[in-house]
Amino acid sequence: YFERLISKRQCHGIKVKQDGEFGKGVFAETDFEEEQLILKDQMLVGAQHPSNKVILIYYLHLFLRKFLFDGVPFFLFSNLQIDCLVCSYCFKFIGSIEQQIGRKLYLKTLGVSQHHGCENDLSDEDQDNHYVENHHNSENGASSSSISTNSLPKMALEALMNGELSLPYSNKFPLPSVVSCPGGCEEAFYCSKSCAEADWESFHSLLCTGEKSESLSREALLKFIQHANETNDIFLLAAKAISFTILRYRKVKASHLKKQENTAPSILGTSDLSLLVEAWKPISIGHKRRWWDCIALPGDIDGSDEAAFRMQIRELAFTSLHFLKEAIFDKECEPLFSLEIYGHIIGMFELNNLDLVVPSPVEDYFLYIDDLAYPEKVRTHALVFQSNNFLCNINFWCHFLSHSWQKEAERITQPYLDALGDDYSVCCQGTAFFPLQ
Repeated sequence: YFERLISKRQCHGIKVKQDGEFGKGVFAETDFEEEQLILKDQMLVGAQHPSNKVILIYYLHLFLRKFLFDGVPFFLFSNLQIDCLVCSYCFKFIGSIEQQIGRKLYLKTLGVSQHHGCENDLSDEDQDNHYVENHHNSENGASSSSISTNSLPKMALEALMNGELSLPYSNKFPLPSVVSCPGGCEEAFYCSKSCAEADWESFHSLLCTGEKSESLSREALLKFIQHANETNDIFLLAAKAISFTILRYRKVKASHLKKQENTAPSILGTSDLSLLVEAWKPISIGHKRRWWDCIALPGDIDGSDEAAFRMQIRELAFTSLHFLKEAIFDKECEPLFSLEIYGHIIGMFELNNLDLVVPSPVEDYFLYIDDLAYPEKVRTHALVFQSNNFLCNINFWCHFLSHSWQKEAERITQPYLDALGDDYSVCCQGTAFFPLQ
């Protein structure tokens, strides 16, 4: 299995084998040059952390329900400010620099208490108009807005998210357009139609909460997702592994039926365990133990309470599996829905997972603007021309104009950087499992 994987990825000089002391590992069979690419692998299963991926519609609904009916203070929603809009399949940042910044700042406004939002003497409408006027004037060399840089007006944020407001030099950092989920949910977005189709065929068709979802119960699926977000997002990864296996089983079975349709009776509607084992193989290779047996004991749990702690972890997995089974159960793949198998899948991620980290283009954008603020870093070529015995070196004017544009770009973008604070550099973060693991 591993030899086929390595051959398919055209990786030479490495081999996966067992070692008596250290277990399974990737071993070098040749010497490598410095900076030589040894292995480039496509992740098998990956998921962005919910805290890193904020679904605007869901959290607006949550806010309205909590604030209007449960009386939870507005400022308690400050933990919603981190948001990275990336492709749900390849995790590439999507949209535009403006949309990325606008989403972050919009979510940040959900964490501003009401009295903080009223400190400025201007009304919301006046602030909106004042900001737009000053932004327009700044493009023509006028002074920047006096509005507090820590709280930008709603109109400006909406303009950023809707593509109505362009920031200087953002075209240096183009991002793929946002492609919606083919199932109609508001939780998955993509960088291309091919990524959307690949995710739908591999995972998302069973885990989509949209109208075209192929799950048995969207209500149960929503309960499963809510439970995972409130307890441990490793359940979301386990659900993708099971969805992947079910959908792969159906493809393997369809291919098997097509080959056998003229030579053997149809087995449609029956379970072929050998086909399920074949579909399960990429997941089966990973080292596994039951989650509640292998999870590390937290530092605040006394050794005498270890048994109770591990029982609580088992109960969490049981509840999660109950919701998932109601949502996507397939009779032909029934073994996948046993607590023993589910526990081992989660344990596999506990023991083998790798951090999924994608640097943010927003950070690169502001670093680029910051570099522009220093004209000595910009090399300009002296252009010399002669007319009527008059020698003019226009390098000075090129340098002067370049410096002016750079300072203007810095002045326009500084309020956004100030409003973002440390969040400007937040990268996409998640968990991934790779075939060679």
